Amino acid sequence: MSQRHLSRSVVLQTLFEWDFSTKGATPAKFGGQGPASGGEIWEIFEKNVREFAPGTNDRPFMEHLLRQVLEKRRDLDIIIEKAAPDWPIDKISVVDRNILRIGLAELLFADRNEVPPKVAINEAIELAKSFGGETSGRFINGVLGAVYKEMGEPGKNDRPKPKKKYGNVPLDKLPVIRMAGAVVYARHKGNIYLALVHDVFGHWTLTKGKLEGAESEENGIRREAQEELGVPITVLEKLGENSYSTYHPEQGKILKRVVYFLAEAPYQDLTLEKKEEKGGLDDVRWFKLADILDLNFYDDILPIVTKAITKLAESK
Repeated sequence: MSQRHLSRSVVLQTLFEWDFSTKGATPAKFGGQGPASGGEIWEIFEKNVREFAPGTNDRPFMEHLLRQVLEKRRDLDIIIEKAAPDWPIDKISVVDRNILRIGLAELLFADRNEVPPKVAINEAIELAKSFGGETSGRFINGVLGAVYKEMGEPGKNDRPKPKKKYGNVPLDKLPVIRMAGAVVYARHKGNIYLALVHDVFGHWTLTKGKLEGAESEENGIRREAQEELGVPITVLEKLGENSYSTYHPEQGKILKRVVYFLAEAPYQDLTLEKKEEKGGLDDVRWFKLADILDLNFYDDILPIVTKAITKLAESK
């Protein structure tokens, strides 16, 4: 993840939390109460910077972008409804409407030497691919593309400046962050349930976390399950692993390697413990096996979940 993409992600998460917690879609044709006070959103912003971008040197960009969206939000929402007349602003998902606000703010008001129109659109689409639903990318592209055409397509024929090349480091040479995760299940009254955590971008996912020091993968996921689910687990077998590159504000490009296990837990109330330290998570819940595949998962998690469901279904 590039630094600028990380910065936009922090702004998006801040707007999402603020909007979601206050049901802050601009109501009543943009004349009603907006979200809570300006002070509250800056507290959320500070929390997210500490959580997701500690040590960043891109803070001025984040603050400027967030302030621009806040100051122009009413105008941005009017433009969104004009560009997507079949989608009232309060019917657009919280993630998508805030991606649109960010994209439009950059498309309409940013310095075009710093953020050309095509870059503003492409960056919004990348946010949608990372944090939105299956059709979010197409939706964001359609709305911003319509606005761009209404603007007369500025910069359409400009030759792009040569881009600096970053991170041409082979994956096997990147610093590796060791992580462990688990598909946690329980049996209760003849049914099998999976314990899933929900993140602020609307996805259900698996409990996982970074290993501490020389901690083993099995011990690490036992600790993480206690912190994220509030239950003890018995690790049964390895399901597989995922590796993906991302951006660290101090280390630059890194590789995260997650080993996933199948683990059993007692069926008891789940609690998201250490919630203040798990800033990207907002819920935890049991789901019956039959309901799992209807949920919104990240693409890289689905093969792990499917493999676990197959094993559990065969063991009934």
